[in-house]
Order: sequence, then C-alpha cells, then structure tokens
Amino acid sequence: MFEDENTELTMVNRFRGFLPVVVDVETAGFNAKKDALLEVAAVILGMDEKGDLYREETYSCHVEPFKGANLDPEALAFTGIDPYHPFRMAKPEKEAMQEIFRGIRKALKRAECKRAILIGHNASFDLGFINAAATRCEIKRNPFHPFSTFDTVTLGAVMYGQTVLARIGERAGIEWDHEAAHSAIYDAERTADLFCIMTNRWQSLANLDDSAHHSFG
Repeated sequence: MFEDENTELTMVNRFRGFLPVVVDVETAGFNAKKDALLEVAAVILGMDEKGDLYREETYSCHVEPFKGANLDPEALAFTGIDPYHPFRMAKPEKEAMQEIFRGIRKALKRAECKRAILIGHNASFDLGFINAAATRCEIKRNPFHPFSTFDTVTLGAVMYGQTVLARIGERAGIEWDHEAAHSAIYDAERTADLFCIMTNRWQSLANLDDSAHHSFG
C-alpha cells in the first residue's frame, strides 16, 4: 500500500502528512457568507498500534449568530435550534472558532502532521462555513486545507451503495438515534465512527492483498 513496505504506519504517513478531522456544522441556512453558524463540532481521530483509526476526542461549541446574520426559519425548524436560547451557552463566533482551532492545532502537533483535512458528510458544505467564519473573524491560522476534503457521501456510496448518513451508518452496523441527529456533536461523532469503520475495513483488505502478493510473488 505504501511505497516503502517497511514504513511504520502512523497518522503522519497514512494521509500524506494530513490529520483527518471530522467536522459537522449546524447552520441557519445554506449560504456560508450570509447565514449564521450555530453549532460546530470537530472530532480528532487517532491511530492505534495496528494502524486502525478510532475516535480520539471531540471539541464543540454552540455559536452566537454573527452581527447581521440571516436566520432562515425553515433551517431553524429543521435543526430545532433556538439561536438565542439562554441554555445554549453560546459563544461569540470568533471565540468559538479559536477554541476549535486551538484543539486541532494541538492534535496536529501530537501527530506531527502539517495540516488538518476536513472529513464530512457533504464535506464542502461544512468546509465552506468553517472558512467563511474564519474569514469573518480574521483568523489567519486556519488549520484546515483550504479546499481538499474527504467525503463520507462518496465513501458510503462506494462501500454500501448508500448516500444518506443514517442509512450508511445502519449498513455499517452503527446504531442510529434519529432523535439525536442534527446536533453537531452527534452527527460529527457518528460520521467519525463511520469513517473509521470504512477506512479500517479498506486497510484490512489492502493488508490481505499485500499478504497474497508476497505469498505468490
């Protein structure tokens, strides 16, 4: 699988120096520049001694709508989020983004990776809101690759013939709580579990192929 078969499988060489971070955002619409970012969760992935991925830690924040943000009533009805509910304990957007990015940068340092790569379900949507928020908040050290992503829609279609997150999860053996869905933490952690299952399965198949090649080579 790797150019040098004797290379130790670690996070830094598994994804060409990128650290995979699973992200889910809940928003007040589809326009990253105009609609409010309301929740963000980022799940850091780790790797065990066998080279299998696992969910390591989660960072999350409820976010106050930025000044002048659009709040689409249909989007709020879908997510069930009241942006100004006092029990949300929401943080200003800049504070929330800095907190999430700080956790990711610590993970980058631990894994000796150069940059994070966003994993998401319809990942371009999540990355669009992350990048728009970072720009609004004038955060220069955005840890994510600016446009590359890993998308579980594509992986789910290839491996399970499904594109809906809940259906892919069910095919992969993940118990799905439909009542908890559409919260950033729940969706990010289930997406992380799914990405780990699919990646680990591929890794095991690749190892079997390598073993067969060496046996008959």
